[in-house]
Amino acid sequence: MSETFKALVLEEEEDGKTINSFKQLTIDDLPDGDVVVAVSHSSLNYKDGLAITGTGKIIRKFPFVPGIDLAGVVESSQDEQYKAGDKVLLTGWGVGERHWGGFAQKARLKAKWLTPLPQDLTPTRAMAIGTAGFTAMLSVMALEDNGIQKDAGPVLVTGANGGVGSVAVSLLSALGYEVTASTGRLEESDFLKELGATNILPREELSRKSKPLEKETWNGAIDTVGGEPLATILSQLRYNSVVAACGLAAGVPLPTTVFPFILRNISLQGIDSVMCPPKRRQQAWQRLTDILPMDRLDALTTTIPFADLPQAASTILAGGIRGRTVIDVNS
Repeated sequence: MSETFKALVLEEEEDGKTINSFKQLTIDDLPDGDVVVAVSHSSLNYKDGLAITGTGKIIRKFPFVPGIDLAGVVESSQDEQYKAGDKVLLTGWGVGERHWGGFAQKARLKAKWLTPLPQDLTPTRAMAIGTAGFTAMLSVMALEDNGIQKDAGPVLVTGANGGVGSVAVSLLSALGYEVTASTGRLEESDFLKELGATNILPREELSRKSKPLEKETWNGAIDTVGGEPLATILSQLRYNSVVAACGLAAGVPLPTTVFPFILRNISLQGIDSVMCPPKRRQQAWQRLTDILPMDRLDALTTTIPFADLPQAASTILAGGIRGRTVIDVNS
């Protein structure tokens, strides 16, 4: 009999409701791939919460193992890029959405989806960073690529208590930027200042109908929410600055005009972490390892046992999770 391992499996009932349960699987149950990874850790993202609870119908084909992030050790490989014993991580590529993901003790994956684990990064910290931190790094790199200078004024981060926002605050602060953190949870202001925020902006000041042009305020911005807040940010960007947009929690429509783009020469840079090319991906992970203050990362990270994952999925959708949540799939 094949060795079994534990996985969180999603199934769909006749009425369309998604249910989740822990099951024992074998290697033969896993989808095709050329590398088998013994997973040690994963992380909980908003998208995972949607998948596990069935909200938003992220998953279309059942049964399914969710989890868009994973870290572990190569158990076997049919691709020359990797050999047994190699430490790897994975974010993106549709894993946990279209291909079975990291909420299992083993995963079979395509070699091109994997990234070697940086030498100075532990699997736990890699998953504390996860898709959220990786997206934050790509956003910071976009600001740098667009010439945003550290001494030119404040950079705004929205959704600052979330996974992307909290890492973005830490990264920008570590790089020497003046950071304003926008949040709907002002009781977390001290926590955000510990991460490096200089100023705190209540979410309500951005979540409103904005004028086409408002006072030039921000040297740049990383926006994790979209909708009206993003429109307000665009109207407040300083001349020749940029906002890196990577989220849509506040809505998909963008109620803005061309005025700030034309009259202030601003840019709106979209950030996609799912299909990010391997070279850029490795650059981002190495920079995260080099730049991100690990004491701050640890401060915003909570590690939970595998059994607590379903409840945590509901909590993240309710906005009840601060920072990052790592799942130890072997506990």
